[in-house]
Amino acid sequence: MSSAATAALRRALELSREIKEVADRGDTQAAIRLDVERRELLKSARRSAGAPDADERQMLQEIAQLNEESLGLFEHHRRSKGRQLDMAAVGRRAVAAYATTRVRC
Repeated sequence: MSSAATAALRRALELSREIKEVADRGDTQAAIRLDVERRELLKSARRSAGAPDADERQMLQEIAQLNEESLGLFEHHRRSKGRQLDMAAVGRRAVAAYATTRVRC
């Protein structure tokens, strides 16, 4: 690969690390913005001529690993929100069930 492609991969790796950080916080909007930039960098690196060398393959593997970890973090946040919504629904049903009950003295 060319030096421009290597630079693009380095920047994509940095962005992948940033994406994992925002995924840990559950900030999907920031992750989407960073991913758009990262995707363009990866496309430009791919368009360059030549096969990746060992260092570039290592960067690509790390990018893929960070991407998998980020997806896992987002899935964790999604499930957590689902559990919170379920618990809120249980609470609403309990309130509705007991709303008509009056204490008799």
